[in-house]
Amino acid sequence: MPAPPQALRGRAAVLAIAAGAAVSAASAGSALSDTGTHSADAGDIALLANGEPAPATSTPGAPTTSAPATPSAPEPVVVVPVSAAGPSSDDISSTMLYAGTEINAQREIAEEQARRPKVAMPAIGAFTSPYAMRWGSFHAGIDIANVPGSDIYAATDGTVIDSGPAQGFGNWIRIMADDGTMTVYGHMQSLDVAVGERVHAGQKIAGMGSLGFSTGSHLHFEVLVNGGKDHVDPLTWLLERGLDPMAGSVEGSSSSGS
Repeated sequence: MPAPPQALRGRAAVLAIAAGAAVSAASAGSALSDTGTHSADAGDIALLANGEPAPATSTPGAPTTSAPATPSAPEPVVVVPVSAAGPSSDDISSTMLYAGTEINAQREIAEEQARRPKVAMPAIGAFTSPYAMRWGSFHAGIDIANVPGSDIYAATDGTVIDSGPAQGFGNWIRIMADDGTMTVYGHMQSLDVAVGERVHAGQKIAGMGSLGFSTGSHLHFEVLVNGGKDHVDPLTWLLERGLDPMAGSVEGSSSSGS
């Protein structure tokens, strides 16, 4: 046989090379990525060997139908929100500090209240009139005289139920204690508390004076029990609580009180 033309021999060589490439491509299989480059099958290589362009097997950029071979994905990292992570050590420390401060404050308040007197002398001065008959009528309180403006104190803890003008007293203050004891203060020239105010024993509530039916600057002091219904002797009531308005004082005449 005559030797094939030179062009035919070239094509045969290309076909042989293409056939080997096709086998290699088939063995490579899925090792190629989906970056837009596609393996040519045997027909494509044959067409390329003939010098004709191979038809496009896919549109560049189009998604493939099979998932690419990728390395095993790592476990997902879960980001926990701060609000779900629980209190930090700083928050716990702040909470404990606040709780401790609050406890200390409440303890100090309780200790201060425990130190306060339950009953206090309503005034300091000369004991001038007792709880007794006087001038043809009953004097329902005691009188303690001192200079005008002298401090007058609440005898008990309680609520102010009256503070202002009153017939015969000029001015008066009435305080109702939680146990139903009412104390009455009269003839003051100045008032330091208002109706509805909460006061404690020993708190200054007024300045002594001689307003109303009075013959001199003094405090008229009364004590009523059973919700303010029944008078009792203020001297006896104070003495039973360890207070003596007559200590260091000489009972005077009615010229210094009423």
